[in-house]
Amino acid sequence: MKFIFLILFTAAAVMSYPLAAKGQDKGAAQNQSASGVSAQQAAKIVKRRFSGKVLKVSKQKVAGHPAYKVKLIKDNGHIIYVLVDARSGKIKG
Repeated sequence: MKFIFLILFTAAAVMSYPLAAKGQDKGAAQNQSASGVSAQQAAKIVKRRFSGKVLKVSKQKVAGHPAYKVKLIKDNGHIIYVLVDARSGKIKG
């Protein structure tokens, strides 16, 4: 019962928290890797592939290469982490 409450509480909190501001501004350029994808683009790639709600996107280094770690809650309540290459936009894991 606690698990179901936690998922519902998390889903309610996520729905009320915007992932990014609408529209692009000066900060958007900082969010994008050199000739790569932005955090928002990485979130869209993962959401399109796995469907669900993006909870968090953080910048990582994987084997010395820039990447994004995307935390997603799937429609069935499972939470998954997906790595997206920051240069190519390809899903790594």
